[in-house]
Amino acid sequence: MRTLLSLAKSLGVERFCVEQVEDRMKRMGMFSLTFGIVIGFALAAAFAAEPSEAELMKQAKITKAEAERVALAKVSQGIVKSAEIENEKGHLVWSFDIAKPGTRDITEILVDAKTGKIISTQTESPHDQAKEAAADKKKN
Repeated sequence: MRTLLSLAKSLGVERFCVEQVEDRMKRMGMFSLTFGIVIGFALAAAFAAEPSEAELMKQAKITKAEAERVALAKVSQGIVKSAEIENEKGHLVWSFDIAKPGTRDITEILVDAKTGKIISTQTESPHDQAKEAAADKKKN
C-alpha cells in the first residue's frame, strides 16, 4: 500500500483528505456570505440614494400649481388624473397625466420644475398605459 501512495505522489497526484475538503468548503461559505453582505449594502445604498418627494419639492422653483397651469394650457378641456415630481430624462420635472373628454388616451406632460417650461408631451393609449403601470409595479 505504501508503494502505491509513493507512486501516486511521484506522479503528482494529490490525495485530498477530509480536512482539506472541509477547509475549502468553509472558505467558499465565508466568501459567499461576504459577497452577499456586500451586495446587500450596495442595494441598500442604491435605494437610499433615491430622494423623497419632499426632498425633490425643496429643489423645485416652480410649484405644483404653477406647473399644473402650464400643463393644462397644453391640453384643452383636460383633467389631471395624476401628478408627481420626479427626476426624469435628466431633469427635475412635474409629471402630469391628463385625460381629455371623448378619448381614453392620456397625455403625459413633463414640466421642468426649475424653469416651468414643457420638456415633453406624449400621448399614451390605454395599451401604453397598461404597459407603463406594469413596469412601475415591477420597479416597486
